[in-house]
Amino acid sequence: MSSLEVVKRGLELAGQRHVLQFWPELDEEERERFLQELALLDLDGLRAHCERAAAAAAAPPAGGDRHIEPVPPELIGSVKKSDPESLSAWGEEGLLQISQNRVGVLLLAGGQGTRLGVQYPKGMYNVGLPSNKTLYQIQAERIHKIQQLADVQRGSKCSVPWYIMTSEFTLAPTQKFFKENNYFGLEPSNVILFEQRMIPAVTFDGKVILQGRGKIAMAPDGNGGLYQALVDNKVLEDMRRRGVEYLHVYCVDNILVKMADPVFIGFCVSKGADCGAKVVEKAYPTEPVGVVCRVQGVSQVVEYSEIHPDTAELRGPGGELVYGAGNICIHFFTRAFLQEVAEKFESQLKPHVAIKKVPFVDSEGNQVKPTKPNGIKMEKFVFDVFPFSRNFVAFEVLREEEFSPLKNADSASTDNPTTARNSLLTQHCRWAAAAGATLLDQHEKPVPPGASVSPADAPPAQCEISPLVSYFGEGLDLMLKGKKLRTPLILDLIKAKDLQAQ
Repeated sequence: MSSLEVVKRGLELAGQRHVLQFWPELDEEERERFLQELALLDLDGLRAHCERAAAAAAAPPAGGDRHIEPVPPELIGSVKKSDPESLSAWGEEGLLQISQNRVGVLLLAGGQGTRLGVQYPKGMYNVGLPSNKTLYQIQAERIHKIQQLADVQRGSKCSVPWYIMTSEFTLAPTQKFFKENNYFGLEPSNVILFEQRMIPAVTFDGKVILQGRGKIAMAPDGNGGLYQALVDNKVLEDMRRRGVEYLHVYCVDNILVKMADPVFIGFCVSKGADCGAKVVEKAYPTEPVGVVCRVQGVSQVVEYSEIHPDTAELRGPGGELVYGAGNICIHFFTRAFLQEVAEKFESQLKPHVAIKKVPFVDSEGNQVKPTKPNGIKMEKFVFDVFPFSRNFVAFEVLREEEFSPLKNADSASTDNPTTARNSLLTQHCRWAAAAGATLLDQHEKPVPPGASVSPADAPPAQCEISPLVSYFGEGLDLMLKGKKLRTPLILDLIKAKDLQAQ
């Protein structure tokens, strides 16, 4: 039986014969390319995928609080509430693990920058900092610095491997970008790119969507596709060979992310956790973020839409929100836990429904760009594995220090290039002031220490501190104390040496 006959039979059994409706109109090259794409489909599971997508989209949304309860206090650490001695001890433990090459970071970078309004991976985006650095460069330099801090403190020569999960859309441009920029000074063998699976988009009546006459509309299987991708690409084996035991997982679009955060790593290791999540206090009860909590004793993330408004408003004795642990997609996993998920639990992960506008060809073969949602993309989320954890912990951090996502174009009011840029510049102004520097605005007037603005407003002084100079504010007093600094200021390694020499 020829390859075409095998594909035809598989599509017929799946109830998707329409996929080949334009086959007679394709030339030989188009046919070969389309056949290669179809051969990669899981034809045996295609009917189930399409039926499941249609049924999930038609189902009423989940309601009620589903017996939720907050994460027990003894399983929560906090940069704000934990005592300084514990925070210091956790930081030491984290640096120890990093110095022993037992920590890796894993970047979830499979999504496209559609909402941002660009056709390239988000990590390549320049938010308009004085240095013009991209998100990838900022993150690479933070890896450099944390390796250096661990080396100095422990007298070692360590490396933190950077695993980057891409998709069909982002793999090639990301590879090219890193090569063109010499991996931003990182050892190329320590930057490991791998690809997540793609799955077909489906109509509301369960039919695979044709993006072109000879192309199916495909989409990444969500950041929860990580667990299958780890197996497909033998990433867990690579971690084992390198001796990586702990993994820090994060999303590409958070400009404030602390790469391989030693305090977070040390907290999770000290607690014997197999799985952990960073959280921020919700800004207000109905803020549209998932809540890290428990459901009938099992740790998980509950979407804001599934929590009753009265429950969302509940407050504790100190006035804090009872369900205020907002999920920011920064996680800790042990390699052993990821191995167990891959071997035992991945098949139990339930896909989530995403209703999207999916470009398609009509029955005449004309290209159509829909004006309203017409298709279903099924996604898995990285936090779907929390319920399988035997020892889950949460770690609360300050939003203004660690969370400013880049999701939208500047036409949106939040989570856009302006808010991301201002969050970083305002943070660096705080660091400089805390180190004893006086920043001067464009009129040569001192900016009051502690001057704060909302992320939507430009900070009164522009100060950008390279991660190669300071990982997260440490060591700046040696060069900045007592100095008056005109802004905009880019504090890179050269400027730092000049200031120390003064």
